[in-house]
Amino acid sequence: MSTPTQLAPSLEDEVHPATAAFYRRALQLLVDAQVPFLVGGAFAHACFTGIRRSTKDLDLFIKREDYERVTALARAEGWTTEIPYPHWLGKIYCGEDFIDLIYNSGNGVTPVDDKWFRDNAQADILGVPVMLANMEDGLLSKAFIMERERYDGADIAHLIQANAENIDWKGLLERFGPNWRVLLAHLTLFGFIYPGERHRVPRWLMETLMGRLSAELKEGAPEDRHICAGTLLSREQYLHDVERLGYVDGRLTPASTMTPEDVAVWTEAIPARQEASAEDLPAQDAAGIAIDAAAASAVGVSPAQVRPAAR
Repeated sequence: MSTPTQLAPSLEDEVHPATAAFYRRALQLLVDAQVPFLVGGAFAHACFTGIRRSTKDLDLFIKREDYERVTALARAEGWTTEIPYPHWLGKIYCGEDFIDLIYNSGNGVTPVDDKWFRDNAQADILGVPVMLANMEDGLLSKAFIMERERYDGADIAHLIQANAENIDWKGLLERFGPNWRVLLAHLTLFGFIYPGERHRVPRWLMETLMGRLSAELKEGAPEDRHICAGTLLSREQYLHDVERLGYVDGRLTPASTMTPEDVAVWTEAIPARQEASAEDLPAQDAAGIAIDAAAASAVGVSPAQVRPAAR
């Protein structure tokens, strides 16, 4: 990936001075301790697109193996830490301000690994020289965020519009792997959003993706494995499919690293679910999902690895 020719300023004006001081100290602490980390979120998006917006937190991408080391450094500073979602996210708190420590995605599809730490662009964030999460990894992570209350498609379109000639398209295609349809969907939308800039997405890439789609169509209807992969895009909007219609949750297939316990915690955290009374919830297992053992076996998931279907 090529480093952008011009990165956004420090973003000091976007956060309160006390919050900026917390972020600055945390960044310098990790730099001094030589802990590998990457800055993402609104900070990185501003660097790659020039779009500046206020942010309620600081997103740092780390490898899971470094989590305990990072939190130990934080606690030594008098900050508090928690790991509300063990499958992907931990937090550091300084009063009401916080930093997200991200080592996977909410759907368990994109764990942070060594591939994230290659040819990263550098930037000055709040006076501290840091490395940014590559735009390809940011794009990959954002591509699956399609909730009712949050959809990151515009961020993806802006990343492409600002950096099409600098994107490692081959590497991006490889990173999407079997989820290439999600990439195709976003690239198709890019052509709709910027009709005069469709040519900036490499022709070979679109032909490759369309070729795969064409090959699938020629193969005819696949064997029905009764999977709903919609849960990889939204933790809430496809619960009907897995709770009521008996679909296997896509997060409980090899496509994701999530466990039934992870799904249970992540489902329980949905605001509407937290607000609803127990009487209002449908009869279901603790994870809020119904898993058919035979269907699970059909997708290569051991019945022992999933919760039994609600009866």
